[in-house]
Amino acid sequence: MFVVGLTGGIGSGKTAASDYLAEKGIVVVDADLASRVVVEPGQPALDEIEARFGSSVIAADGTLDRRALRERVFADPEERKALEAITHPAIGAEIMRQLQAARSPYTVLVSPLLLETSQHKMAQRILLVDVPEALQIARTTARDTVAAEQVEAIMAAQMPRAEKLARADDVVVNDGDLSHLHAQLDTLHAQYLAMTTGQQ
Repeated sequence: MFVVGLTGGIGSGKTAASDYLAEKGIVVVDADLASRVVVEPGQPALDEIEARFGSSVIAADGTLDRRALRERVFADPEERKALEAITHPAIGAEIMRQLQAARSPYTVLVSPLLLETSQHKMAQRILLVDVPEALQIARTTARDTVAAEQVEAIMAAQMPRAEKLARADDVVVNDGDLSHLHAQLDTLHAQYLAMTTGQQ
């Protein structure tokens, strides 16, 4: 099982990169989607969240009230740690289940927190989608219609760009159009296929 961990800051273009590799027949496992699966009604993690944070974070329909929970943990580091202690193991198990079920020459694990969590240990290569910070802010404010200050706060909470660059095995610079991104990914795709030869 050869796994490429794909990460990048907010607005860097992780989805554009993973979508392109998916078009080439590569299975993409999305950590964000896995994080949603583990807190669906009936899942043990949701029961644990309710037990720890109370019914105020559960919506009337029994689903997780993400906004209420986010407001609670964003304001208090201890609360965030408590939430992560519940969700991270469950997310890790769900990601591993999906990776083991994948049937492509290699698998891409997309995660905004790949390097901040233990998820990077599941990958043989780290691929960083890098973008200048001013462009990150411009893209995210246009996409999500949020204030630049809010984007800057999210970026400040993420691992610094320089540290991500230092830890990445491969980097694509997404500061142009899609064809510019795709050309870089074509080169890496060929490299990854070569690396997986004999690992099947």
